[in-house]
Amino acid sequence: MTTPERYNPRASEPKWQKAWDEARLFETDNADPRPKYYVLEMFPYPSGRIHIGHTRNYTMGDVVARHKRAMGYNVLHPMGWDAFGMPAENAAMQNKVHPRDWTYQNIGTMRAQLKLMGLSIDWSREFATCDVDYYHRQQMLFVDFLEAGLVGRRVSKVNWDPVDQTVLANEQVIDGKGWRSGAEVEQRELAQWVFKITDFSQDLLGSIDDLDGWPDKVRLMQRNWIGRSEGLSIRWALTPETAPEGETELEVYTTRPDTLFGSSFMAIAADHPLARKAAETNAALAAFCEECRRMGTSVTALETAEKKGFDTGIKVRHPFDADWELPVYVANFVLMDYGTGAIFGCPSGDQRDLDFARKYDLPVVPVVLPPDADAEDFAIGEEAWTGDGTMINSSFLDGMTPADAFAAIADRLEAMELDGRPQGDRQVQFKLRDWGISRQRYWGCPIPVVHCDDCGLVPVPKAQLPVTLPDDITFERPGNPLDHHPAWKHVDCPSCGKPARRETDTMDTFVDSSWYFARFTAPNEDAPTDPDAANAWLPVDQYIGGIEHAILHLLYSRFFARAMSRTGHMAVDEPFKGLFTQGMVVHETYRSEDGGWLDPGQVRIEGHDSNRKAFDADTGKPVTIGPLEKMSKSKKNTIGPEDITQSFGADTARWFMLSDSPPERDVEWTDSGAEGAHRFIQRVWRLVAGAAPTIAAGDPSAANGDFAAMRKAAHKALKGVGEDFERLAFNKAIARIHELVNAIAPVIERAGSGNDRAGKAAAHEALSILIQIMAPIAPHLAEECWAILGHADMVAKEPWPAFDPALIADDTIVLPVQINGKKRGEIAVARDAERDSVEASALELDAVQRHLNGAAPKKVIVVPGRIVNIVA
Repeated sequence: MTTPERYNPRASEPKWQKAWDEARLFETDNADPRPKYYVLEMFPYPSGRIHIGHTRNYTMGDVVARHKRAMGYNVLHPMGWDAFGMPAENAAMQNKVHPRDWTYQNIGTMRAQLKLMGLSIDWSREFATCDVDYYHRQQMLFVDFLEAGLVGRRVSKVNWDPVDQTVLANEQVIDGKGWRSGAEVEQRELAQWVFKITDFSQDLLGSIDDLDGWPDKVRLMQRNWIGRSEGLSIRWALTPETAPEGETELEVYTTRPDTLFGSSFMAIAADHPLARKAAETNAALAAFCEECRRMGTSVTALETAEKKGFDTGIKVRHPFDADWELPVYVANFVLMDYGTGAIFGCPSGDQRDLDFARKYDLPVVPVVLPPDADAEDFAIGEEAWTGDGTMINSSFLDGMTPADAFAAIADRLEAMELDGRPQGDRQVQFKLRDWGISRQRYWGCPIPVVHCDDCGLVPVPKAQLPVTLPDDITFERPGNPLDHHPAWKHVDCPSCGKPARRETDTMDTFVDSSWYFARFTAPNEDAPTDPDAANAWLPVDQYIGGIEHAILHLLYSRFFARAMSRTGHMAVDEPFKGLFTQGMVVHETYRSEDGGWLDPGQVRIEGHDSNRKAFDADTGKPVTIGPLEKMSKSKKNTIGPEDITQSFGADTARWFMLSDSPPERDVEWTDSGAEGAHRFIQRVWRLVAGAAPTIAAGDPSAANGDFAAMRKAAHKALKGVGEDFERLAFNKAIARIHELVNAIAPVIERAGSGNDRAGKAAAHEALSILIQIMAPIAPHLAEECWAILGHADMVAKEPWPAFDPALIADDTIVLPVQINGKKRGEIAVARDAERDSVEASALELDAVQRHLNGAAPKKVIVVPGRIVNIVA
């Protein structure tokens, strides 16, 4: 058989993918006795087609999976689809198709695209969250959580789109309008189903310290989101003549009671009971409150909106001075969902309060003196002082530190009474709120509850699950099709048998992705999990995904693990042991003369570097080259996997995506970069294919000269690449492989020309090591090369080779040279050099000769393998 001069990925890659499939090489057996390793990438939403940017994190996970298999682990590397959600409903409305049909068609397309990349995935465990089989088990979990007290139903404020007739997340409210309809969003109070994630607030927070396999930035984001604070609840007496009838006090939670003497106003939410009561007799206040309700409630919306307030005319009395009255404002930056829905404003110590005070001409009294300031002339300018210091203008607190002042205030207010109760109460609070899961949408997991006029809320018995979505729905009317369906929502009560109504809200799609990692461990189990399998596989050893999921998805998954443990589905509280947040693949953007986006295939590039120019490939008109941005369909700067596999092959794409930058950083996709990776793939093929007929496996131990050096280079690379894979330092591994090829290529080319059997064996060994360390990244090329080297089985089945410790030991060592205890230089000597030789080398150093200036040293102390110390 003649070996082709060029490697042909279009022939090789499908061949080896078929061979792996036929051997069922990547299907995982739960009964396998080897140690387990679970690697998982955040599963994709089937939105249509994937681009090469999507495949970077799957390639990273695949390298880990292939390396761990070779290291002797039983590896679980599954794939599924996060398939419920609003995009499918939007597509149904726009394209007159059923959401199910749109979703499964996209899954088929994207599965085929992913398979082009040669991922070592156990496709036998594949599922989509919209599969009845999956959401049936999710409904079982809901019922169990409900019975365990982890699910509640409560009236809460939501963003309501009156056109789409659905609840919107904070992030879907843009400038007070629905992101899709453009309608003015209303704040409504609706009965919502919630998961009681706050039951685990302290546990979720405290356990972050144990997640040492997570990036520090993600752990910090989780801590901030949970937001534990130690503060004081303070009851302020209302001035009777200014208070609405029946109102006597205003309660505020604060983390800075030490600044109480700097307070100049109170601010309450538009929905605070006091505000509602005052608005009953004040039309202007009522209108202002309604304006506040139309604002978005996201942190971004609150931070960026202009701070506005309305003086209610109500006043409160300062706890330590009955003659000191403060005005009560309704403010658009205070929400009922946080704390008590009321704050006291200390302008000197908080920038938001300062901006508000300046706008409404309220007093600004400094109460914390910065360390280097003078109390006589210190004043607050345009910036509040939020640092530490000494208390001033604060009565009995003067001279204390803020920490001591906190304690002193708390002690006094807890001892004081207002209407027979302590006026202050130390409290620990969390920013974390219970997770509202109700969505007024069709394409989601039905909530398995029935509303009965006699029995109230009745969970659907497990024997009657699943509650399946009806197929005969229409999107011709706004709102939730489940509400409009003529029959689906009408059902007999499971408890009393009387006519009742199904819950028509479906679950937030975050629920679907919060336990899928557990389902993968036993995807065909009748129960949501096989506890033994879940306990054996979890936590996931290496989880890979985008930083955009650092808070909600990870936090909800951590809650689910705890809730599933409490309800007996597993005994693992933390779902992910190791977490890696990969960078994105970015590509420059292109715009035509009329401002429209063009995809890379529509553009012709001429010139290089700063002289590059772009033209419309069809019209020849100039095209504007835009900045590098994340690949996205909206800006058309995407490249599909099939585009790359047809021209260069999957291995080229895999190689380039992992070689160009550290995996946590973005990588720029360029044609020149892909071409460079392809040239290297071809170089390795030529090196192996050219040498294979003239070399053979054998005993390389007697190799000498260049062949011995080649063995050392190969074993050092083997050790280094293995360590790089363990650290997910894929770009460093690839750099080592490049260095290895450069080092061994000249020797390999000479190996076949002589009769040195040990040299030929050394060449075969070096190339075999090269192929094995390349195999996790370029698996198809590796299989092809492995075969022509004469190996009987596939490289994907081979164990990771062991390096020879004797071959990785350096022959030379570097010793520091000191004169009178101070380092003056270094010398490189043979590891087994004699003492006299080491001493002579040290004395020859220029720095030593200059210091001695022709004199003989008093003493030379050589500590073998460690240091040379010269006493002058």
